[in-house]
Amino acid sequence: MYEMRTLCTDAERDEAAALVQDRQRWLTMRGMPVPARADIPALFRDPQAKPAGLFEDGLLLACMIPQRGPHLRWGKGPCLFLGCVHTLPDRSDDTVRLITLWVSDFAARLGVPLVRAEVLARHPLDVDPIATFLHRLTDMGWDLRGSGTGQHDERVARLELTAERRPGLSALIGCRVHEPRSAADQRGIA
Repeated sequence: MYEMRTLCTDAERDEAAALVQDRQRWLTMRGMPVPARADIPALFRDPQAKPAGLFEDGLLLACMIPQRGPHLRWGKGPCLFLGCVHTLPDRSDDTVRLITLWVSDFAARLGVPLVRAEVLARHPLDVDPIATFLHRLTDMGWDLRGSGTGQHDERVARLELTAERRPGLSALIGCRVHEPRSAADQRGIA
């Protein structure tokens, strides 16, 4: 069984920072773009960021920072923003599919109609390697909303996913993620 949970301990956050560094090295070795922000691993060590991780039998498969309704330069209306998503190298497709199912359900349970995310895109969106990756994401249900400057001032592909309750999902993915912070509400959800 899989479990998505808020990373609450220093050890879990350090493990996420190490995963981010491994993923960045993996991308660099393949000539793929990595975020210019060198401090991304530090974001995962910060307990205030409320990072979350996807685990399979204790193994961290992915980490991310869910945010409720952050200020984006694109998209209108409330959303759950999935920021700084990093997956364990060589296990991306299945992991991204699980994240997609979970985040769609999680957003619906929070009463938020959309999930938004950004994917680093230094090349035109119809050129590999980003084109192949975006095609896989759209096959999973994400809608491509063009490109532009992202949350961290880099060129990104903008993605949206409709929130959808998935009642049977808890049999596959357990969820112990705190409700992401917003200016109006800082409650927790289990």
